[in-house]
Amino acid sequence: MPKDVVSVPLPRKPRPTNVIVNGTRLDGRGPEEFRPIFLSTGVIPQASGSVYAELDKTKLMVGIYGPRPSDRWHGFSEEGHLDCDVKMAPFSGGQRTKWGQSPEEREMAGLLGVAVEAGVQRSAFPKATVDVQCLVLEAGGGELAVAVAAASLALADAAIPMRDLITSCTVSRVDNQLLLDATSDEAFQEDGSVLLAMMPSLNQVTQLLVKGAWSGGELDEAIQLGMTGCAEMDGICRQVLQEAIAPP
Repeated sequence: MPKDVVSVPLPRKPRPTNVIVNGTRLDGRGPEEFRPIFLSTGVIPQASGSVYAELDKTKLMVGIYGPRPSDRWHGFSEEGHLDCDVKMAPFSGGQRTKWGQSPEEREMAGLLGVAVEAGVQRSAFPKATVDVQCLVLEAGGGELAVAVAAASLALADAAIPMRDLITSCTVSRVDNQLLLDATSDEAFQEDGSVLLAMMPSLNQVTQLLVKGAWSGGELDEAIQLGMTGCAEMDGICRQVLQEAIAPP
């Protein structure tokens, strides 16, 4: 870098004090509405399958590579293996380190693998590995939930045999109100949250992460809202797949 050039980090925009004003979220959504959703398959030419996902300010790409011969020992299992990796782009706003993976990236990669693996027919690629690589371009809230849905869609785009699509969403509790698909500003104000990943067609949950103190009734309500959100996301993902394979 030239001596007369000084690198100055950009100041972070202050978070709003109130994210619900007169019963309305700051972006105009109702409590049970997703942010605008955009999904596109086939965005990485060299990948077996890929997806670009955008929910307002949350933007990420997932690429699927393989199956390839496994270079790791996975015990005596004949089934294939998913190897998930998550990276935060330098400009994403997420937590990252200059070298290697940050704790946030490692945790998100592990949770992504658990959520998605249940929907993959790993017996279809015995003793082989499928790489799932996720790059978070912008962290605007709900990155893990978006990554789960995008990874599942990318696996289907790669023609990896699936039991069902896996979709996911978050439910945050802010000021005693449940909010579907919280933004980063909303999640910053939450005092409880639920992340649900499931196979809607089979009505099977693949991951449930609960933070905060919940009564039984509150938690049931949050999970039901999450299941409704997952079913809505499932319909959108299936529409994207149908459009991708439709003749021109």
